[in-house]
Amino acid sequence: MNLEVTILSNLMYHEKYARKVLPFLKSDYFTDRSNKIIFLEIHEYISQYDALPSVNAIGIECQERNDLNEDQFKEVIQVLNVLSDDPADYDWIVDTTEKWCQERAIYLSLMESVKIADGQDSTRDKGSIPQILADALAVGFDQHIGHDYVSDAEERYDFYHRVENKIPFDLEFFNKITKGGLTNKSLNIALAGTGVGKSLFMCHVASATLLQGKNVLYITCEMAEEKIAERIDANLLNINIQKLADLPKNMFQKKIQNLSKKTQGKLIIKEYPTASAHVGHFRALLNDLSLKKSFRPDIIFIDYLNICASSRYRQGGTINSYSYIKSIAEELRGLAVEANVPIVSATQTTRSGYGSTDVDLTDTSESFGLPATADLMFALISTEELEGMNQIMVKQLKNRYNDLTSNKRFCVGIDRAKMRLYDVEESAQDDLIDNGQSEEKVDLVKRFTAKKTFQDLKYD
Repeated sequence: MNLEVTILSNLMYHEKYARKVLPFLKSDYFTDRSNKIIFLEIHEYISQYDALPSVNAIGIECQERNDLNEDQFKEVIQVLNVLSDDPADYDWIVDTTEKWCQERAIYLSLMESVKIADGQDSTRDKGSIPQILADALAVGFDQHIGHDYVSDAEERYDFYHRVENKIPFDLEFFNKITKGGLTNKSLNIALAGTGVGKSLFMCHVASATLLQGKNVLYITCEMAEEKIAERIDANLLNINIQKLADLPKNMFQKKIQNLSKKTQGKLIIKEYPTASAHVGHFRALLNDLSLKKSFRPDIIFIDYLNICASSRYRQGGTINSYSYIKSIAEELRGLAVEANVPIVSATQTTRSGYGSTDVDLTDTSESFGLPATADLMFALISTEELEGMNQIMVKQLKNRYNDLTSNKRFCVGIDRAKMRLYDVEESAQDDLIDNGQSEEKVDLVKRFTAKKTFQDLKYD
C-alpha cells in the first residue's frame, strides 16, 4: 500500500487524524488522478456533513461525477476497494503526512517557478518566485490548538509581565506613545508630504539607534547611499549639512574615529533603484550581510514604502494601486516577522494632505489599506507657522502599542540643517488636541523654549 492510499484510508476511518490533517491537505498534492478525486469527495463530504463518509457514499458521489468515463470510474472503485481500516500509529501517520505535504508543496512550487521563469505564465513575473518558494517552505501542521482561558492563566499572567525587547527613541513623546520604543516584528510608518521630513525622521532615528550600540540597516530606494550618509553625518557630527564639504579631512576622520568609540553598533546603507526592489531583494541582502560581514540588523529602515516593488505583482499590470501598495506593506511586515526586527518606513500623503494641520488616514496616498497592516502609523505635519518655530507636528493615526487617544498630537523640534529632531518643552504641547474629543482648530502659533539646545546635542 502506497502512502497516498494510506492517507486516504486514515481519512476514511480515523476521525481524529482526519480532523487534524484535513485543513492542510490539498488535492494537488496527490499524484494519482483517482486518489485526487477520492480526496476531493472525502473533503466535500466531511465539510458538508461533519462526519466521516462510508466507502459506499464516496462510490455513489464518484458515480455522479460527469468528468469520469467508465474506465476512470473503475479505477476509482479499485482504489476505494483497497482502502483499509487497519489502525495506524497516530503520531507516526501525522508526522509522515506532514513530511509528505512539505515535499509535495516544494516540488509543486519548483515546477510552478520553472514555468514562470520560462515565460509560460503570463499572469506573474519572476519577482513572484521567492514568495512562491517561501510559501512552500512554510508548509506545516500547526500544533497550537488555542489558548485555554483557565488552564493557561499562569502563562497569560507571565505574558502580561514580560519584559519586551524594544528599541527606544531619543524623543520623549515617541517613547510615550510606544511605551518605551519599537518592538520586534513590527511595521512602523511615517506619513508625510514631499519635503516635510520623512527621510529626515528616519535618518535621525537611525542615528540615535546606532548610538545605542545597535546594528542598523538603512535601505534607500529614493536617494543615493552617499546622500543618506551625508544626512547621518550632519546628525551625528553636529555639523550643518551645507558645511560638511568644508570640513578638513583630518578633522572629519577624527570625528568619525571619536564616534566609533562611542558605539559597538554598525550602520549599513544600501541603495536600490526606485521601484525595482522588493522583499526578495531585501531578504537576499540580509543573507549576504550575514555571510560576508557577520552583520545582523537590530532594526531596518526602508526609504520609502511607496517606491518599493511587490514580489507578488508586476508593477503597471492589471493590479490596482490599492492592492499593490497594500501587498508591499504586507510583505514588509512579513519580513519584519521573519527577521525578528522592527521595520520603519514612510508613505506619501495625498495632495489634500499637503500643508494640512489635520492629516488623517484618508490622506494616505494610493492605499487606504496601509493602516490595516501597520503597527504604528503617524503623520508628520509642517506648516509655515510650525516652520517658523522650528517645529514639526506629529499626529497618531494607528497605534497597536498604546491608547491612540493619549498624546494624539504633539510637537518635536526640528533642525533641518543638522538633520535632527529634538524634544521641546512640554508646555509647548498644551494647546494641542490630545484626547480626540474636541474638534476646535489647533492653534499652532505659540512660543516655546528648547529642552535641549543645539549645542547640548553634540556627540563628540
